[in-house]
Amino acid sequence: MSETEARATGGKGAPDGDIRPAMDGFLREVGRFRADITRKLNKQDERLTMLDRKTLSATARHALETTRDDAAPHRKALDTYLRNGDDDGLRGLELEGKSMTTTVAADGGYLVDPDTAERISTVLRSSASIRSVATVAQVEAGSFDVLVDHGELGSGWGSETAAPSDSDTPQIEKIAIALHELSAMPKASQRLLDDSAFDIDGWLADRIAQRFARAEAAAFVLGDGLDMPRGFLTHPISEDVDPGWGQIGSVASGAEGDFAEADPLIDLVYALGADYRANGVFVMNSRTAGAVRKLKDADGRFLWSDGLAEGEPARLLGYRVVIAEDMPDIAPGAAALAFGDFGAGYTIAERPDLRVLRDPFSAKPYVLFYATKRIGGDVTDFSAIKVMRFSAS
Repeated sequence: MSETEARATGGKGAPDGDIRPAMDGFLREVGRFRADITRKLNKQDERLTMLDRKTLSATARHALETTRDDAAPHRKALDTYLRNGDDDGLRGLELEGKSMTTTVAADGGYLVDPDTAERISTVLRSSASIRSVATVAQVEAGSFDVLVDHGELGSGWGSETAAPSDSDTPQIEKIAIALHELSAMPKASQRLLDDSAFDIDGWLADRIAQRFARAEAAAFVLGDGLDMPRGFLTHPISEDVDPGWGQIGSVASGAEGDFAEADPLIDLVYALGADYRANGVFVMNSRTAGAVRKLKDADGRFLWSDGLAEGEPARLLGYRVVIAEDMPDIAPGAAALAFGDFGAGYTIAERPDLRVLRDPFSAKPYVLFYATKRIGGDVTDFSAIKVMRFSAS
């Protein structure tokens, strides 16, 4: 082989020997780069997974739940305040739709979160009191005005050519229901509050609801209107069935401190106007109910009938019975039994907000929780309520 041929042959083989190591090195670099990228992506996925778990545990929200819990920050801040008195979280919260914060120290505390307030309202609505049958109005002012029409709007018949005659003008009167402060002061030991398993929200709601329910029930029946709602029995009770505005009509039982017979109950029902009677309810306490249950008609049938289904109220002469323990007992001259359309006859006005103030100093080693709300009530239609006087005439 000539020198020229040898060079030609060597010239072909030399590049192969140089490129192969370079390609191997390049592939190794690509492999290391790919492994590094894969490792970084795996770390990123792990971080995202940890963040998701922390978010779910912090909000205590089910994975499939997508609704936003706007009350969660308020509830968490209130829980911290109730347990250890730290109100920093509450001071920075803003109430939705209001240009104010939850810091209302001048008014006596902090607003309770909506869930706790609704839990208390539910207990009050379901309690055996006038609230369950009366009209309840939510107001933001210090009083609630009700316009009452005393008379009927005049009317008359006329012909095509005759001049119309004058008709009566209705008399309008305004009743102002003032709102009064209702308070409750449950207490718990600091050791109990330090226990994370203790449901402070539920405990506080139950204690406040119990005390508010008892105070409200008494005021709606016997309240004097001074720093409390005015009860319907504190208005003048007339011996007439229809005495006019400002007095509550009554029917006599026929005997002093007792029922002479069952007929006065029927008289009481039909003493109420037909437009009110459709929504009529009886109101009495348990002792009066025990006496009424024994009454029978001329054929020996009981006038009282229990509810046919669970949770259905008992009925007297076909009308619902509300047991209000603050009604008077049967006694000579007592108005121990009422019948009427309380939705039309009695109005309750209240502010929707509930405030609570923590006091760890006044009753050591206990912590007091001073809860307040504003509420008022009064009769707004005297024709819608009638009572039975336990007297001979």
